[in-house]
Amino acid sequence: MIEMRVLTPDDWPTWRELRLAALTEAPEAFGSRLADWQGDGDREQRWRDRLAIAGSHNLVAVLDGRPVGMASGVPTPDPLVVELISMWVHPEARGRKVGHLLLDAVVHWARGRGADQLRLTVMPDNARAKALYLRAGFSRANELGDLLPDGVSREQVMLRPL
Repeated sequence: MIEMRVLTPDDWPTWRELRLAALTEAPEAFGSRLADWQGDGDREQRWRDRLAIAGSHNLVAVLDGRPVGMASGVPTPDPLVVELISMWVHPEARGRKVGHLLLDAVVHWARGRGADQLRLTVMPDNARAKALYLRAGFSRANELGDLLPDGVSREQVMLRPL
């Protein structure tokens, strides 16, 4: 059984463990780099602050007592739009609906906030994530994502009506 847990800043060790695993396993999938969160970047207060983003909803999926996935919903300047960030599922848990359950939990939270749209960005070559998002009702937006380090490519923006 997969359990969804909402995290508070006191749960920072769990978030840290998953985030570092995500950045190690899939460095190309995130705008952040592992090195940004190690060394001087690996401070308890920084992890707490990440989980304390005003209005955020931070989730961990737990399978057989072990954290195997994470996702966050964060407000945007537009109160009708919520952004999905930091989505990741451990390779051993992929194909077991963990990603869908994380998305469903963020959608439920976003609707409760009165949002009518969920936004995300995904790396253009992350076919597996894009397939998940398309199955979950997202479509490609007519919006340019952030420029990637290569100076040419951009993140792909996707939207889902709520």
